[in-house]
Amino acid sequence: MTQLGLFAGPQEGPAGLRYTDDFIPEAVEQDLIRRIAALPLQRFQFGAFEGNRRVASFGFRYDYSLQRLTEAEPIPEWLMPAARQVEAWAGLPDRSVRQVLCTEYDIGVGIGWHRDKPHFDKILGLSLGSPCKFRFRRRSADKWERHTLEALARSLYMMDGEARSQWEHSIPPVEAQRYSITFRTMKPAAGRRP
Repeated sequence: MTQLGLFAGPQEGPAGLRYTDDFIPEAVEQDLIRRIAALPLQRFQFGAFEGNRRVASFGFRYDYSLQRLTEAEPIPEWLMPAARQVEAWAGLPDRSVRQVLCTEYDIGVGIGWHRDKPHFDKILGLSLGSPCKFRFRRRSADKWERHTLEALARSLYMMDGEARSQWEHSIPPVEAQRYSITFRTMKPAAGRRP
């Protein structure tokens, strides 16, 4: 298992980005993919626009029409072992993960430049099915600092600190079907039930 610590500088990657290969065994990956594929996935909605990726949110979801977090279905029991394993790897207390997003990317689907909503704190992503290029950028004077992480199947990343607050991230169109599970902790005020 390869684990990269907190990066020291932009030439090595954003500070606060952690990554590890082979976070879960292949049998667990296949079980998670099967369960995600069986979910009632919906195209990602952001305001009047619809993304090509299909998603299911648990715990909370961000409602773009209301511009706030709303409650979603509870995190399913089958996701709990992975959530606990993610928390342990990140050094978080049990039950820190309060929001989970399951995503399906068909061939040719990616996600544009963005930062996750400010209600969320730490962002951890489990990559399933195929690798992807996980790109980062931030404005530095009149140019962009850039970093690309090759997120392999069964790998886990965490964005915290500068990687979370100062850098945008994106995924270019994938070359093979990919799934991901994003585990999010909440900022203290945002974690209260509406």
